Amino acid sequence: MTVLEVDIIEAGYEVHEPKIHEIQFEVKPGELVGLIGPNGAGKSTTMKSLMGLLKHCKGEIRFTGPQQSYGYIPEKPIMYDAMTLWEHLELAAAAYNLPMDVFERRANELLRQFRLQDVKHQLPASFSKGMQQKMMLVIGFLTEPDVYIVDEPFVGLDPRATKDFLRMLDLERERGAGVLMSTHVLDTAERICSSFVMVDQGRVVASGTLAEIQAQSGLPDGTLLDCFDALT
Repeated sequence: MTVLEVDIIEAGYEVHEPKIHEIQFEVKPGELVGLIGPNGAGKSTTMKSLMGLLKHCKGEIRFTGPQQSYGYIPEKPIMYDAMTLWEHLELAAAAYNLPMDVFERRANELLRQFRLQDVKHQLPASFSKGMQQKMMLVIGFLTEPDVYIVDEPFVGLDPRATKDFLRMLDLERERGAGVLMSTHVLDTAERICSSFVMVDQGRVVASGTLAEIQAQSGLPDGTLLDCFDALT
């Protein structure tokens, strides 16, 4: 059983200039897959392909969970200057047709967990970068999708917010959601990810559990960073 199946033959920003090739992997319920690789390897292009944001994508991308839905948590906060935090949440709820009672209960729970309840009627443009990033987490978790697509989530988060985020991911995985997470924080990825997809120069160079990555890199006792260095 899967919640996401990816078989990209090639994809890019222009038809005749593909940036990624032969990207194949799947995400299962409760699994946290780390998408890792050096800068320019194709991680962002892969994520944009999954969300249908590229002009050219040849292959198949299937969201196979019960709702066939995903939630996206971007690296850089996306917001409207004239809207309060609560209005951002209302907009997200409307986009996903959340019933009002479900929305209010879920939104208030998340605001409490991420310690934003006291600023929910303020403009996020005045927030710190960390608070803005926490707003992205709240919006991402609001709809309880089948799959979370998460891009560099630790940027701007303090240790407490990072712990809150990881705890929420655990709860969502227990619910049956899958997670695809791009990150450069390899020590954390090694600790929390179920498996990995390592990309370099637009192609998958290794995939699987840490033990499988170690075997593919020829480093049976190597850390994820050691394997990363050897394979890229």
